[in-house]
Amino acid sequence: MLIVEGKGLETNDIAHRLVQRLKLRHLALLIEIERLGSLTKVADLMAMSQPAVTQALAEVEQVFGTSLFLRSSRGMEATAQGQIVISRARALVQDMELLSLDLQAHSRGRQAHLRLGVIPLVSGKLVSTALRATRPQGQVVSVSITEGLTETLLEQLRDHALDAVVARSSPDLNMKGLRHEALYSQQPRLIASRELAGRLGRRKLDWAQLQDLDWILGPRHTPMRQQVANLFLRAGLPEPVPSVETSSPKLIGELIVNHARAVSVVPTEIAEELVRVSGVAIVPYSFEWGLAPIALFTRMAGPQRAVDKLFAQELKRVCTDKTVPLERGAFFY
Repeated sequence: MLIVEGKGLETNDIAHRLVQRLKLRHLALLIEIERLGSLTKVADLMAMSQPAVTQALAEVEQVFGTSLFLRSSRGMEATAQGQIVISRARALVQDMELLSLDLQAHSRGRQAHLRLGVIPLVSGKLVSTALRATRPQGQVVSVSITEGLTETLLEQLRDHALDAVVARSSPDLNMKGLRHEALYSQQPRLIASRELAGRLGRRKLDWAQLQDLDWILGPRHTPMRQQVANLFLRAGLPEPVPSVETSSPKLIGELIVNHARAVSVVPTEIAEELVRVSGVAIVPYSFEWGLAPIALFTRMAGPQRAVDKLFAQELKRVCTDKTVPLERGAFFY
């Protein structure tokens, strides 16, 4: 029999109290206290008096049989037990939101709702083709797509705010509670305005000359940014200072065509789409490195819905289907 250390309470007793006495509003209260760090602010947000918030917190702590927060000079701070509870609370609240979205989708003739996270520099053709084929029991699904950096999206996946993430894999990622499957690899391309690309393509690349151009790079510590830095380091030069930092393909394309000295490095499929949509040009140069593969990330724990399994199946099928030209994929705006 498992015992809660320091309390002498059997886990079956705790589970019984949770089922009988814990309410969703209790979970929302804990999340907001942790986020705001102030009972006064929580009371204002939830339209309650501060004594009522204090009493509600005492009720929740009585249910769990332990203190979940401590007052400090910085406000209310979660205890170790509180951090565990809040982590689970976020997941439960997000699952209730997903239940609501699934019911809304079903009432509108759709099978379910899928919440997908995607990094900006990924093939939209791949994702959109897989989504079109995701039809559990022959019915279409509704989808919400969140763009962001890989680490941010994976944190939302862990908190149950997303159902799946399509992002770049890396050995440096925090994979606690997550699994991933490699989908396809990307190759980088140097892009510039047509005039600049023509000049750069007539001779061997001069890294000192390249360093002096106006670089458009992703945020620091992103894989593409790190790879560009490594290129210059191998040439004995420091990383170029970016004139603009963005991972948005649309912005990269527009900035390049409107600035005669602007350059960037993006994956092949994004580069070729920008050639068609924005009028940029690809410098004919092959890099001696490749990016880490794009992967599908999902949670290890908990049951998967039919729509989650079907999307994963279709996404992997599209990635191995040679008739789907990823290099011509549209990106997300």
